[in-house]
Amino acid sequence: MALDPNFIADCPYAPGGMLLDEIVRVDRADQLVVARMPTHDELPITREQRAHPVHHPRHVSGGLMVHMTGIVAFAHAYYVLDLRHADGWIGYGARIRAARFHALAKPGEPLLLECKATEVRVGSKSALARYAFRFTQGDALVYTSDQTAMWMKTVEQAAE
Repeated sequence: MALDPNFIADCPYAPGGMLLDEIVRVDRADQLVVARMPTHDELPITREQRAHPVHHPRHVSGGLMVHMTGIVAFAHAYYVLDLRHADGWIGYGARIRAARFHALAKPGEPLLLECKATEVRVGSKSALARYAFRFTQGDALVYTSDQTAMWMKTVEQAAE
């Protein structure tokens, strides 16, 4: 599905930091979100690479992929957990237990970013989620990780 304007407006990053162009799948029962990220030479960090076709081929930066775990986790919080930034919820990465770069993601074909919550605890003012991330480009597995994020409600909504 195309990105919902309400989702874009709720994101704590502007579109240049969100970097998604489509929500591919939302499965609330399975605690899963899959989003698509276009890849190109002008991605943040990627555009700054001093690329060489053999010694340092242009690729999607690993640091940017870690950032994208936060963005797709935000999509999970929005679509699966119903935590809205506009309602005062904000999330931060708390721990990366394991991360592995399996292959270079080259600019061109989009990445599919899969975020599956493996553990979730939601309270009235905080939520803790453990995520399994799996990023692919075509048939290639590019990145996997096991990470935890803490979501906090920073403001209370006024009574209506």
